[in-house]
Amino acid sequence: MIPGLPFAAFRWTILTLAVLAQIYLFFRARRTLRSSRLSERLKTLSVAAVGVSLIGLFILNLALLYRPIPWVYPPAAAQAGLFYPVAVWGLGSIFSALLLLAGQISGWTARLLVRHCRRLTGRPQPTSFDPSRRLFLQAGTGGLFAVPLLLCGYGAAYAGRNGVVREIELPFGCPLRLVQLTDIHAGIYMNRQQMRRYVDRVIALQPDLFVLTGDYISNSLSFLPGCLEEMARVRARYGMLAILGNHEHWYAGLDKLQELFARFGVPLLQNEHRLIRTEHGVIAVAGIDDLRNGTPDLNAALHGLDRSIPTILLSHRPEIFPQAALRGLSLTLSGHYHGGQIKLGRPGVGVSLAHLRTPYPEGLYRNGASRLYVSRGIGTTFTPVRLNVPPEVTLIRLT
Repeated sequence: MIPGLPFAAFRWTILTLAVLAQIYLFFRARRTLRSSRLSERLKTLSVAAVGVSLIGLFILNLALLYRPIPWVYPPAAAQAGLFYPVAVWGLGSIFSALLLLAGQISGWTARLLVRHCRRLTGRPQPTSFDPSRRLFLQAGTGGLFAVPLLLCGYGAAYAGRNGVVREIELPFGCPLRLVQLTDIHAGIYMNRQQMRRYVDRVIALQPDLFVLTGDYISNSLSFLPGCLEEMARVRARYGMLAILGNHEHWYAGLDKLQELFARFGVPLLQNEHRLIRTEHGVIAVAGIDDLRNGTPDLNAALHGLDRSIPTILLSHRPEIFPQAALRGLSLTLSGHYHGGQIKLGRPGVGVSLAHLRTPYPEGLYRNGASRLYVSRGIGTTFTPVRLNVPPEVTLIRLT
């Protein structure tokens, strides 16, 4: 997303690209089938089958993206056989269409250049088409079509679940072993079993403090109780604290959310702070509401807090960091962007839509004595694909 582009405009842009991609792929397939050696009847049936398949896949993908799915925590078989193929097609088909179009334009350009060169040199134009060249072009077209789908399939089936524990050490003024989990996005692509595995990893890290920085659900509130129940299994030495993300505000009011968090024993910071007395001294953890969809109030979160106390600020979106640094807050923890989910470039270096949208897409940032850490999170949104951006459980050793 480019800076300043509203989320709704971004979503409509992607939707428009998806529609155009399906139309383009249909006409490419239709032309290929019409030029084949099949009988006219088979050609007509094949073209119709392609059209129906593209329409069906597109509608199913829209339904998965924009409508709550009543099947709470489907088993892995349903994910692999039903939901993932549709999602992989939804994203992969856009890139396939773009690559095919780029290849087609390159082919046209190359042919024009060859013809121009032949005219300049006086060489005759070829009068027949080499069958071996046709096979070569068909193989190239098939590769351009298949590669994005294969990469998206890889990103959904393996890379998206290849989670890592990211360990960092930061000065804070009070020794503490802190674990952050963010952007869980419980739903059809993050079922109960998957969340349990991540929670087990958190428990194995033996945190002094466990913090959650928003976006617990994907597209339905029905997934929140199970998610909170899994998170509540963590028994950190100094407890657990949580804040809300934008997805929670999309599907429920604040009163309902507060009731659910209280029911499962997950303390929710809503523009407020808590003092934690450790064996090495007192620290504070402040939490604010989502910067765009909530009612954030940093002044209220810090009201009455002694500035000499080492303080951690929880904010789902990281853009609060300049204000946090001005207040002298030691550490801000955020998420939201998933590291871009799909990043072009080699591991550790690359660019994604998140890198174009915010100055804080992932990782560690510093402003004077203040630091910001933006976790890639463990879940996904809009597509279950992660490429070059593995999910992350964050262990922060504060000193």
